[in-house]
Amino acid sequence: MFAQFLDIVFKSLKLDKTLYRTPRYYGEAGIYFAILIMILDGVAGAVAANTIVKTSVGISGLTALLTWLVWSIFIFVIGVKIFPDKDRKIPFKRVLIAVGYAHAPGLIRFFAVTPELVLLIIFLTQFWIFASLIIATRHILNLKSNLKAFGIVFLSFLIISFLTISFVMTKINSLPISTNI
Repeated sequence: MFAQFLDIVFKSLKLDKTLYRTPRYYGEAGIYFAILIMILDGVAGAVAANTIVKTSVGISGLTALLTWLVWSIFIFVIGVKIFPDKDRKIPFKRVLIAVGYAHAPGLIRFFAVTPELVLLIIFLTQFWIFASLIIATRHILNLKSNLKAFGIVFLSFLIISFLTISFVMTKINSLPISTNI
């Protein structure tokens, strides 16, 4: 079981497209492997961020799970419902597992303990995750084009970014800030 988990992580790190084509990675344990990857990704992000600003490891793990669900929903809706490439039925669970697997490069953040390298490692792992998401999207949705997979992932990213910024701005605007100087 642990050997299969490590196989999934290393295939994701290598951007190996067979990870997303092979049915054995989407069996009964697939969802649990994806959950574990996402929780570890959140914890690794907290470890990396703690060198700059204090971050709760527990909150980071939960946030990673929420982010995983949101990414999966947007990729599913945009790629399967709005812009389908073929008339195929793609189960949401398969997209959910693939998005979880695609976040395995985030585990590299556990090694971001040197303050000078933290931002570089975070940036590189985010780019790596984005590339992994494009590969996963292309193969899970059976797309013919890398460009279409990129478009689906990028549009999902833009929507998530917009929603996140909107949420943060509403929280900032609701803070009781004194204007008396």
